Amino acid sequence: MLIPILIALVPLLALGPATLIAPRSAAAHWGVYAGTAALSGLIAAAALSHLLLESSPQHAGLPIGLPWLTARFRLDSLSAFFLLVVNGGAAAAAAYGIGYGRHEREPERVLPAFPLFIAAMNLTLLADDAFSFLVSWETMSLTSWVLVLATHREPDTLRAAQLYLIMASGGTLLLLLAFGVLAQVTGGYDFDSIRTSALTPGAAALALALGFLGTGSKAGLVPLHAWLPLAHPAAPSHVSALMSGVMTKVALYGMVRILFDLVGEVPWWWGGIMMALGGATAVIGVLFATMEQDLKRLLAYSTVENIGIVVTGLGLAAAFRDNGMNEIAGLAFAAALLHILNHAVFKSLLFLGAGAVATATGTRDLGRLGGLIGRMPQTAFAMLVGAGAIAALPPLNGFVSEWLLFQAVLKGPLLPQWELKIAAAVVAALLALAAALAASCFVRAFGIAFLGRPRSPEAAAAVEVEPAMRWTLLALAALCLLLGVLPMLALTPMGRLGEAVIGAAAVRTDSSWLWLTPPAAGGNSYGGVIVLAVIAGFGVLTRIGIHNLASRRLRRAAPWACGFDAPVAPAQYSASSFAQPLRRVFASLVRAEERVEMPEPGDLRAARFASSWRDASWDLLYQPVGAAVGWLSLTLNQLQFLTIRKYLSLMFAALVGLLFLVAVTQ
Repeated sequence: MLIPILIALVPLLALGPATLIAPRSAAAHWGVYAGTAALSGLIAAAALSHLLLESSPQHAGLPIGLPWLTARFRLDSLSAFFLLVVNGGAAAAAAYGIGYGRHEREPERVLPAFPLFIAAMNLTLLADDAFSFLVSWETMSLTSWVLVLATHREPDTLRAAQLYLIMASGGTLLLLLAFGVLAQVTGGYDFDSIRTSALTPGAAALALALGFLGTGSKAGLVPLHAWLPLAHPAAPSHVSALMSGVMTKVALYGMVRILFDLVGEVPWWWGGIMMALGGATAVIGVLFATMEQDLKRLLAYSTVENIGIVVTGLGLAAAFRDNGMNEIAGLAFAAALLHILNHAVFKSLLFLGAGAVATATGTRDLGRLGGLIGRMPQTAFAMLVGAGAIAALPPLNGFVSEWLLFQAVLKGPLLPQWELKIAAAVVAALLALAAALAASCFVRAFGIAFLGRPRSPEAAAAVEVEPAMRWTLLALAALCLLLGVLPMLALTPMGRLGEAVIGAAAVRTDSSWLWLTPPAAGGNSYGGVIVLAVIAGFGVLTRIGIHNLASRRLRRAAPWACGFDAPVAPAQYSASSFAQPLRRVFASLVRAEERVEMPEPGDLRAARFASSWRDASWDLLYQPVGAAVGWLSLTLNQLQFLTIRKYLSLMFAALVGLLFLVAVTQ
């Protein structure tokens, strides 16, 4: 197979002489990033070829791993699709790194781990046994943890890296237990043996729960998401794009592989649970993003929202399939897969754009940005396209996948179970709310960062970044438009993917290039080319009307400055003031507080206003667990101060307990 050979070449880039001896040299810089971009592009092309040709699964084995075991690898349609997503994003991040890497303070911390991280993600997608999967999964976690620590001099990085390592280890433990449950019947840990094993309903439910939580913690599913808004922004920007736009897709791959392939039949009630958690994740993620001041952390919370959208689609597919409604199940599954691809494109664009802004201004704080559209016009245009795509505005790609998902959600009343009927209605409302909040969030993010007047000297002095960074942004922006106008370009390679994974065909590819008309959508259709033509036509007519029908007299006036005489920067809308109405409406959900200090008349002290919000998962989940671990550690710490008599007594009690356990179990 060509793909394993190309993947094997990727980590070799980290072992180059220039990388190990002189990591700050131009040779090391170009060798890692240009080489990674080229190899990732070739892997993506090979994966696309596998999908288009609808090739049969390919197997490979290596005599490594545990004694008497072989590391098995398999390329099928599901892994090929995710290889396309992962390596497309990796190629973009590496190409961007050619320019961005020049600004890295300590490149020796990034260059060796960058290709290893990409190779580990690829191996996870090809693994065909539990051992290979877990080793690749943990390697992916550890290399990304090293990349997060590359910015260890930043104040919050060490805390973010520590929490990430704890959550990653916990997720791996859950996956280890899930594979143990799946292999309990045959004792074989290769995926072929797991597929043929007959699980009891209880064992299947336990495997579903463990696999879902293990992969969901890596993807950022609420309430296991708390590490993500800390770790993703802490990494260098091109690594952040990989973690948020690509690594979360590897987690979703693991979820699909375990739930829909290895476990096999996902019951309808589990699909309902996935729908509920997905809808809640979407709303909570975008709501926190709307409150956030840090541009990269805002994007990280937005990733949580989009993970919720995908999980909702997967839950719908499971519920419809278990009820024999295969055509609608295929529609929901296609919507989830298409959103996985779309999110990888526009989230990579936005994180890389945020890196360009941070490079040019030295800050990610929205309160210190502004006016960048005149100083960084190409970056501003690309970020505008990305913001429109993630806000699901037509004719961009984010709209198509969410439109398909809504077509599936609207078929919820056809489900026979009343629980699912109610869940579908609630999920539809949650997704609509999430879409509205996403639009508000990115109007705020783009408007505060790029419009208005500069809010700091750094923003006023910003200039465009290196050509490699700008070209990558513009290429991703063009891809957002292309996938939105011609969605069949993305749906066609999926081919038989739906049939291979869930036993239900995805959106039929007999739709024309002009119109996307899923049969399960009840006659509803989407024409990206038509929408683009209409928008462009109205834009031209508006321009003609303004220039030809309006008065030609030039009028100049000072902009409104909230009552101030001079249009000073502090008089503009700020990120906090823009979010204030939503912060007050959802105050109980986001635990928001506002504090006003208003001096008495005659008091010369300045009035002060401060607002804050808090993620409830910290108070309800993480802090109690942390307190319990701390108490247990302090309690067990007393064992090292016991006398020899007490140690002997404990050993005797343990021996008696073990003997009693053996006697009872026989």
